[in-house]
Amino acid sequence: MGAVATPVAVVTGLDGERPHGTTVSAFSSLSLDPPMVCVSLDRSSDLLKLIRRTRRFGVNVLSSGQSEVATAFARKGADKFAGVEWDLDAGLPRVRDCVGWLACDVERLVRGGDHTLALGNIVAAGHLDLPPLTYHQRRFGTHNPFDALSN
Repeated sequence: MGAVATPVAVVTGLDGERPHGTTVSAFSSLSLDPPMVCVSLDRSSDLLKLIRRTRRFGVNVLSSGQSEVATAFARKGADKFAGVEWDLDAGLPRVRDCVGWLACDVERLVRGGDHTLALGNIVAAGHLDLPPLTYHQRRFGTHNPFDALSN
């Protein structure tokens, strides 16, 4: 799957006043009617335990300048938000300067091997006009559009 370019996102949750988050590359649109997304989380993740309890999660699609944020949230530990600018939006942590942001209510959690798919109904959304951060062959990059008519 390393040959497949994916968007990089930080999935977030809130435990009281304490934000939690983890980097994911397995995130996709699931449905337009109703608007839904799917994220894949390791079954042993603390964030998944929080999402099971609160039945809510945020998706922060990172911009091309946020590879350090992606790396910080990919690590284990409780201080992932240290030094990261974020706001509370729709009751969930929203990382500043991300390309897109979604607040989701859990529709269903589906076990898949060593991961769980969180299917979420989108209840709030926002975006900025910035290039996205992508992950391909173990390296960060971004999308560069081309004019298909010129080929």
